Amino acid sequence: MKAADLREKNVEDLAELKKTLTHDVFQNRLKNFTNRLDDTSLIRKSRRDLARIITVMRDREAGLARPAAEAKAEPAAAAKPKKSPAKKSTKKSEAK
Repeated sequence: MKAADLREKNVEDLAELKKTLTHDVFQNRLKNFTNRLDDTSLIRKSRRDLARIITVMRDREAGLARPAAEAKAEPAAAAKPKKSPAKKSTKKSEAK
């Protein structure tokens, strides 16, 4: 699940996904504890997906999230800061 896909969903869908992923995290941890979980990477994947959902929801509450249409319209070159020329380092000569 990508964050860009999550930003396109409405609040009700995000709340439902959060609820199901919270349940999945619990079930995966329980299965791992009882040695019934074959793929232990599911724990990490579901936790990270849950964190992405929580982050998108908090961004919307704080008013930080932009609509997906605006984010796609912005050119990629404008998003990257320009590099300043590298300064040449000068070695201080030690006088004895």
